[in-house]
Amino acid sequence: MIAPGLHLSQFKVLVVRATLVQLGLQSDAAINLLTGTALVESEIHFLRQMGGPALGLWQMEPATHDDCWRTFLNAQPALAQSIRFVAGRKAPEAGLLITNLAYACAMARVKYLRAPAPLPAANDAAAMSAYHKQFYNTPLGASDPVRNAPYFKQAIDA
Repeated sequence: MIAPGLHLSQFKVLVVRATLVQLGLQSDAAINLLTGTALVESEIHFLRQMGGPALGLWQMEPATHDDCWRTFLNAQPALAQSIRFVAGRKAPEAGLLITNLAYACAMARVKYLRAPAPLPAANDAAAMSAYHKQFYNTPLGASDPVRNAPYFKQAIDA
């Protein structure tokens, strides 16, 4: 079990749930998936990847951030406007993933919105871990769905 830097239940409710509600993208599955993703990616305390380019608690790379805007959000004006509101900026930059938890959460949700498969069941940690590996990490990434399933279980239970 990871002992996150932030209180996990508060993080889940006050950051993840609140952000997804504000965007109109909340569901138990999305809340648990985003909470588990932050646990796996940063242990909810690393704001910058150690030895790599990823930023924020969800460890999104600047290139991924920019691609989300260029190839997805710019074609979704209502969602893009909601995310700009969360960011507090007209043109959010990747560096904001470090300093604005709600914006980082919103962008992680956007990354998952681009996945062609529906979200897994809200209480299925193994399926969430596999979904994370397939659609958030990469086939060549270091994420291990078997090893990470307990982190998604921890997120579900928070």
